[in-house]
Amino acid sequence: MSADPIMTLAETRDFLDREFPQMHAGGRAYHLEAVGPLSARMRLAGSERFLRPGGTLSGPAMMALADYALYAAILAQIGPVALAVTTSLTFNFLRKPKGLDLIGAARLLKLGRRLVVGEVLITTPGSDDLVAQANGTYSIPPR
Repeated sequence: MSADPIMTLAETRDFLDREFPQMHAGGRAYHLEAVGPLSARMRLAGSERFLRPGGTLSGPAMMALADYALYAAILAQIGPVALAVTTSLTFNFLRKPKGLDLIGAARLLKLGRRLVVGEVLITTPGSDDLVAQANGTYSIPPR
């Protein structure tokens, strides 16, 4: 599997902004940086609103990064299908992030007609050390 995406980075960003404006409530924090063959990269610009006690980023903020990055990778690959939905998300917390920003690198492992399976590796900028890893499955509506 190495198909080129059918939506450009700009088209994918525009679609996400139009269909999911709630992701930017309180200010833009999730930034789609790249789409590629069966992949996408998204940055979480961490801020105080995502901190949990102990000074680390909250699990829900990291899970949202994984889910949103995977969704962006799928959309770029199949086109603007707003009703593609997460059916499963498994999340593994591996280490405390060393900063506030995180990078979610999504990769599609199986792109079927009805189901898509992918993985997201979460790191801090400038480091290859994994902060978290997620596996997700999405259901694609019939066309």
